[in-house]
Amino acid sequence: MLDKARQEKVIDLCQKLIQQQSYSGQEDTVVAVLKAEMERAGFDSVRVDRYGSIIGCIKGKRPGKKVLLDGHIDTVPVSDETAWRYPPFGAEIHDGKIYGRGTSDMKGAVAAFVKAAENFAEDTQRDFAGEIYVSGVVHEECFEGIAAREISKAVKPDYVIIGEASELNLKIGQRGRAEIVLESFGKPCHSANPEKGINSVYKMARVIEAIRTLKPTKHPVLGNGILELTDIKSSPYPGASVVPEYCRATYDRRLLTGETRESVLAPINELLAKLMAEDPQMKVSASYAEGKEKCHTGNEIRGERFFPGWLYEENSDFVQAVFSELKGMGYTPSITQYNFCTNGSHYAGEAGIKTLGLGPSQENLAHTINEYIEIDQLIKVTDCYYGVIKALLT
Repeated sequence: MLDKARQEKVIDLCQKLIQQQSYSGQEDTVVAVLKAEMERAGFDSVRVDRYGSIIGCIKGKRPGKKVLLDGHIDTVPVSDETAWRYPPFGAEIHDGKIYGRGTSDMKGAVAAFVKAAENFAEDTQRDFAGEIYVSGVVHEECFEGIAAREISKAVKPDYVIIGEASELNLKIGQRGRAEIVLESFGKPCHSANPEKGINSVYKMARVIEAIRTLKPTKHPVLGNGILELTDIKSSPYPGASVVPEYCRATYDRRLLTGETRESVLAPINELLAKLMAEDPQMKVSASYAEGKEKCHTGNEIRGERFFPGWLYEENSDFVQAVFSELKGMGYTPSITQYNFCTNGSHYAGEAGIKTLGLGPSQENLAHTINEYIEIDQLIKVTDCYYGVIKALLT
């Protein structure tokens, strides 16, 4: 367990990170805090990539594997600061908890990553085989895994540890996520004479009802490949006595392992083809949503919203190596899966890099009013990350 001085250091760094408002695309002040802390701790290199993510590296004296400790530094916005019990960017401590936006999701884990890497390097005097990388990733709340592509390209890690909240349990997989866009095209006319046009919303309504008949894909561990309607929009809006010529519906699709862009859209396209054959006036298409955001570096980040699922076997060597080390340290982690999407969609789902999730705090605190992290969890996870590094690099 961490001594008092090391406990105070990780608490202090966590508070400094929370005190920097860092909505997606505005992470520059958090990057500055991390850069100064990594340089003070003697990281061998600290760099900021074109999207604005920060990557620090500590090298061992001997060649070996590369471990990447990955955490995002953007947060969802605070809609109403007055609804919070304590200031969302104050990082105040009350009853053994640090309160603030991003405490649980996931600046606490990022602070723990930095301090665990520093502690391990200090205790071993860098006499270990391999390299430790710590990344503070931008724009994860918008695009799970897209900014991470730049990091894995630069680092080429052998192992990745995702620091999303897990209450110190090990996570070996997750369902992925895709945003599917359905578009229907009609013919505008005055709503006083609707028979002269084609109402795109009526056509979409038929599609929506038909999609509800599709049977979800299933996985024995990850569950169902859920397909759920999340929004619908028509154009022109407001209508102002015009029959809508365009309608767009968005679906959230939870992805299972092995599913591809083509396999996910195939049953939907087959259904749409059937509906259009039955109704010559229906014109409808399916595609994946495209996202585009501005980075704090001034560059643009964009990508298709398709983030794969992933799952490793519980008896995988690297899983058991970490599990055994943590058990030996007195921890009792369960081995389960995340219920939400993470940067693991890229590292494990796209790049095939051996990936584990391990983080402090409760999953259900993310994005909530009065978000907090228990100091006990923050201290313990810093200790756990030290154990993870030891298990994978020695």
